[in-house]
Amino acid sequence: MKIMQSVEQLREALAGQTSIGFVPTMGFLHEGHASLLNQARQENDIVVLSIFVNPTQFGPNEDLDRYPRDEQRDQQLAQAAGVDYLFYPTNDVMYPLDMARVTVRSGDDVLCGASRPGHFDGVLTVVSKLFNIVQPTRAYFGLKDAQQLALIEGYVADYFVPVEIKRCPIIREADGLAKSSRNVYLSEAERKQAPGIQQALQQAKQALDAGKPLETVLAQTRTSLQFEGTTIDYVEAVAYPTLGPVEAETETILLAVAVQFASARLIDNLLYTRGA
Repeated sequence: MKIMQSVEQLREALAGQTSIGFVPTMGFLHEGHASLLNQARQENDIVVLSIFVNPTQFGPNEDLDRYPRDEQRDQQLAQAAGVDYLFYPTNDVMYPLDMARVTVRSGDDVLCGASRPGHFDGVLTVVSKLFNIVQPTRAYFGLKDAQQLALIEGYVADYFVPVEIKRCPIIREADGLAKSSRNVYLSEAERKQAPGIQQALQQAKQALDAGKPLETVLAQTRTSLQFEGTTIDYVEAVAYPTLGPVEAETETILLAVAVQFASARLIDNLLYTRGA
């Protein structure tokens, strides 16, 4: 595995490669990232991993400065997953002039976007830059960040980016908690509460299977998520992947939740296909 910080150096190394699998991350890697890398390894000749804590997707009073970092551990996981090139750019490399950014026109006013204005502009800006640098054949994203994934798919379609976006399943702890770099923030008591998020989503699926109205299911889910010492950021359902309102003809529904613990904000979701 080769570690690179230079755009020119990485481009030179990738020139002429037949298939490139790309996994962009912010580091502090876990089994969820490893699953993306393993799939990329199976489907491509070359695997590129990027680690960059992107400042433009963090808002005021968010956790940019304290976002967990562990370069040595990340390098070990990357090597074990068969990564060929680990790209570690600096802010100056990724934003040399910072004269232009991507702006999201729809789909960012719901779910995480409603409480994090500008967040997805930052996400799509850095993804656009990374796609231009790596020029991957395939790029791998987890469905845990389902809104982000839908917006990236929309960006790729709108800008005719020649990359195949691969949706990858949520990887969970044994007790159902979705793997996340931010789980490390949780106190012992919060860690015991957190699996209740997945439990509430599973109850929602069962209620939908039983034919209960969507609004009733959302209300029940809100009740289930009222853990002591937490606040609910949102419990919402949107059409997927358009992120628009759920209509009678909507086939796939994204039921997504965000819960603010004292030390971390956790998100999770359920993709529900009607009639499946």
